[in-house]
Amino acid sequence: MRSVPPTSVLSDAQRQKQNARPDRDFYRQPRLVQHVDERFRTRLTALYRERLRPGDDVLDLMSSWVSHLPDDLRLGRVVGHGMNEDELVANDRLSNQFVQDLNQTQRLPLNADAFDAVLCAVSVQYLQYPESVFAEVARVLRPGGQVIVSFSNRMFAEKAIRAWREKGTGQGRLRLVAQYLEATGAFAPPETIHENPHVPPTQRFLGGAPDPFYAVCARAATGDAA
Repeated sequence: MRSVPPTSVLSDAQRQKQNARPDRDFYRQPRLVQHVDERFRTRLTALYRERLRPGDDVLDLMSSWVSHLPDDLRLGRVVGHGMNEDELVANDRLSNQFVQDLNQTQRLPLNADAFDAVLCAVSVQYLQYPESVFAEVARVLRPGGQVIVSFSNRMFAEKAIRAWREKGTGQGRLRLVAQYLEATGAFAPPETIHENPHVPPTQRFLGGAPDPFYAVCARAATGDAA
């Protein structure tokens, strides 16, 4: 896919984090834990089952020790990117992996037109230059390939960018992610998904209501229009 310079969505101030120390220090120790609840993880796996096809080559961007892919779905290559080598090595769905700080270097060490799908689960809130990152996502996707970005309301607040924290609501954040994709000029209009499970107070999990589920999905444009 032809690379398209992205337009800017965020101001310099909106890209800032409360904790400005290098991300490599924050992610130095592996976190082999779940960052969202079981309902969210089950819904994300179901979404992947709906959208991915057997044999698809997949890039799991900002991955960890688990990719939430359906166990029974036979994929092609599954390349994992993340910030901690130990977490990526522990992920048994990955064919291979690489570590890269996307807030320092947005260019991916991957060939153009290499993947049928790019996934980004519960991590988009940490990108300081999301316009450039998603331009790279468009570059490595094959024409008609898809990107699936999912998130909930949980985060490491000190590492989330100011724009994300200030949006405050899921709808505002859905629109922000859609703007990131639109800024590349390389995707069809994004589809947004918002599911906030209603659970009576007497049945709620310890610690509060279940995590809401948000996702933004888009197809890479085809042909020279990309």
